[in-house]
Amino acid sequence: MSDPVCTVRGLSKRYASQDGSVVTALDSLSFDMADGEFVAAVGPSGCGKSTLLHILAGILPASDGEAVLRGRPVRGPRRDVGVVFQEALLLPWRRVLDNVLLPAIVHRQPMGPARERASELLHLVRLDGFAEKYPQELSGGMQQRVAIARGLLHDPAILLMDEPFGALDAMTREQMNLDLLQIWQAARKTILLITHSIGEAVFLADRVLVMSPRPGRIVDDVPIDLPRPRSLDMMATPAFGALTRRIRARLGVSTT
Repeated sequence: MSDPVCTVRGLSKRYASQDGSVVTALDSLSFDMADGEFVAAVGPSGCGKSTLLHILAGILPASDGEAVLRGRPVRGPRRDVGVVFQEALLLPWRRVLDNVLLPAIVHRQPMGPARERASELLHLVRLDGFAEKYPQELSGGMQQRVAIARGLLHDPAILLMDEPFGALDAMTREQMNLDLLQIWQAARKTILLITHSIGEAVFLADRVLVMSPRPGRIVDDVPIDLPRPRSLDMMATPAFGALTRRIRARLGVSTT
């Protein structure tokens, strides 16, 4: 078995609150992610899911433990990490292609190859013909697809996604789930998805990390042995229902 792309060992995060007390957001998280694996993390609000993502992205330092990506500890922002947030965060004065190119500009990459890569990614996310549009001319789902293309531009080792479809309506969110699976199957990137939706996690992922209320701990690591490719009809199967019930039970969510 090959070495994992990402290894998290004993990861904890503590904050000093305004009243001088110490708040533990994450407590001793440990897990691995294999190359090309799709992992989702679910848990109640405030359990530290986004804090975990920010540590892996190099935005926040860990208090204890470490995250290792491609054999190197994460100690700050890195070129081999892509991030997609809940809001697309596109610059409204830049056209779609130029928004996708932002990582190349920040990292001072040669623009010729970057433009070619950006065009390939816009094709991958089904936005051919929209390169010269402005963000306000796109729907919410299309804007998020631009954000995904931007996150993949610099060929990251891992793509971190923080509730990327949380602001979308239910129908658009379902379509974005299908789009994300197609993008993942084509790009084969390692993905960590943070979500509040148990159904979304089970539908998309190879494994689901179930987190406890604060302080966030991993209380279950659920393998999702559903066949691929997946369709929305799969959500009505007994196997899908059994997996969602297991995760709800670990979260203490009543199924009655």
